[in-house]
Amino acid sequence: MKAKLIIIATLFALNTGVAQNQKDTLGEPHEKKNEVKLNVYFTALGLFEATYERNLNRKSSVGITGLYVFNQNRDEDTNFLISPFYRRYFGKKYASGFFLEGFGTFGSTDGKQLTDMDGNLTLNEGPDVLDFSLGFGFGSKWVTKSGITFEVMVGLGLHLFNSHKTDHNSVNRRALSIGYRF
Repeated sequence: MKAKLIIIATLFALNTGVAQNQKDTLGEPHEKKNEVKLNVYFTALGLFEATYERNLNRKSSVGITGLYVFNQNRDEDTNFLISPFYRRYFGKKYASGFFLEGFGTFGSTDGKQLTDMDGNLTLNEGPDVLDFSLGFGFGSKWVTKSGITFEVMVGLGLHLFNSHKTDHNSVNRRALSIGYRF
């Protein structure tokens, strides 16, 4: 009788432990750690911007955004941008709601300079300019129970090293993104 009770107690304990592990790994869809997003605003303009974000906890995350201009016929001076970022969320739900973002950007822009010499405008075309920028942004994120994310954000960063080689001294970040949290 004593052996049967020990076996039953052991099986019950193992079953409870397995059930808790399954619940921890499944979790709520909106509390998953990883997100991938596509900026549909830029896609409509002839640019491709994708983002990977890793939620560290319910109030903060880190991520990286990559932008590439695939439609060279439009009047866009940017060639590519890579932007790692850190976000702090202020919403009540897990990693969603209003956020503030700090970011760094490494990117390439056209080396065009428009100069004014005694009332005459001159366009100088130099080689593409690589530069690094630091900036801040803000926005808001909404997450559905199925894990679909919607995000709106804006940000501004200032070039640190080579802004004198081009007419561009800042990086504007804007996004209207849709994604998936997994």
